[in-house]
Amino acid sequence: MQPFLAGIVAALVGFAGAFTVVLAGLRAAGADEAQAASGLLAVCLASGLVAVVLGLRYRMPISIAWSTPGAALLISAGAPAGGFPAAVGAFLLCGALIVVAGLVPALARLVAAIPSHVAGAMLAGVLLPLCLAPVRAVAEVPLLAAPVVVVWVLVGRFARAWAVPAALVVAVGLIVLTGPAVVGAAPTFVWTAPAFEVPALVGIGLPLFLVTMASQNVPGMAVLAQFGYRPPLRPILGATGLATLAGAPFGGHAVNLAAISAALAAGPEAGAPERRWVASVVNGVGLAVLGLGAGLAAAVVVASPPVLIEAVAGLALLGALASSLAAAVADVEGREAAAVTFVVTAAGVAFLGLGSAFWGLLAGAAMTLLHRRRTSRSPVQESHDAAL
Repeated sequence: MQPFLAGIVAALVGFAGAFTVVLAGLRAAGADEAQAASGLLAVCLASGLVAVVLGLRYRMPISIAWSTPGAALLISAGAPAGGFPAAVGAFLLCGALIVVAGLVPALARLVAAIPSHVAGAMLAGVLLPLCLAPVRAVAEVPLLAAPVVVVWVLVGRFARAWAVPAALVVAVGLIVLTGPAVVGAAPTFVWTAPAFEVPALVGIGLPLFLVTMASQNVPGMAVLAQFGYRPPLRPILGATGLATLAGAPFGGHAVNLAAISAALAAGPEAGAPERRWVASVVNGVGLAVLGLGAGLAAAVVVASPPVLIEAVAGLALLGALASSLAAAVADVEGREAAAVTFVVTAAGVAFLGLGSAFWGLLAGAAMTLLHRRRTSRSPVQESHDAAL
C-alpha cells in the first residue's frame, strides 16, 4: 500500500505544484488557450507513459515530469519572432538534442561540464522575475493574493510538500468566487506546425535543452543515486527525448527526469526499496490522468488576473530559486562569473533576437574562462608583465 500512496501523493504534488508554470510559459511563448491546454495534456501523457515504461522495464522508481525550469524559461524569453510555431520548432530542437545526448555520451558529458556556478546562476536569473510575482500580486490585487501567500506560509510550516497545492486551491476558489464563470472543455490535442526560426532555435531551444539537462536530468539522477538506485542514463535520455519530440507539435515543451517527485517516489515513504518502482509507475499513471483536466486548468488561468497565476507559479519555484542561488555562490572563485551570468539573464534583454538566458550562459562561460587564465598564470609571469 505504501508505494501506491506515495505515487498518488507524488502525482498530486507534482501536477498541482507546477502546472501553472507550464501554462504561463506556453501562453508567454504565444500559445492561445487551446494550444496551452494541449501542451499541458501532451507533457502529462508523455511523462506518464515514459514513467510507466521505464519503471516496469528497470524495476526502479524512475519518475518522469515536465521541465518546470524550462517553462519558467519560456516566461522570461517571451513570444519569439514567428510566434508559437517558432517556439514549437525550438521544442523539437530540445527533444532532438536530448536524444543525441543519449546516443553520444560526449554531449551529455559536455553539458555536465558546464560549471555549476554558471548553470545555477543562469537558472536563478530565469526564475527571479517569476519569483517576484507574489510580491507584485500582493501590491496589485491584495484581496486575492494575500490569502494565497498566507496559506502558503502556514501550510508550509507544517507540511511543506502541500504548501503550493494548498495555495493553489485558495487561488482557484477566489477566482471562481470573484471572477467570471469558469467553463473548461475537455482537452484535445491541437497540432501546431513548427517553424524553424534561427533566433528561436538558439534563444529558446538551446537554453531549454541546457536548463532541462542541468536542472532536471542531472539532479534527477543524483536523487536516485542518493537512495541507492543507479539506472542507465542513456535509455532514459533517449526515451524522454523521443517523448519531447512526440509532444512538441502538440505544444509540449520538454519531458525529463523528475527531481522533487523523484524523492517522493524513491524515498522511505514509498515502502521497501525493492517495491518503490511501483510508486513511480503509479505516479506516471496519476500524472496522465490529471492531464485530462488540462482544459479546465487553462480556463482557470484565463479567468484569473495574470499576476495571480504568476504568483502561485512563483511560490512553487522559490525552492528552486534558493537552490540555484546556493549553487551559484558555492564556489568562491566563480562568484564573479556567477554574478555576471545572473545579472545578464535576469535583465531579460534580447540581443540579435536571442533571449537573455543564452547571453547569460555565454557571458558566464567567458568570465569563467577569463578568470581561469588569470589564475593559471605563474607569479613570475605576473611580475614580468608588471615590470613591462
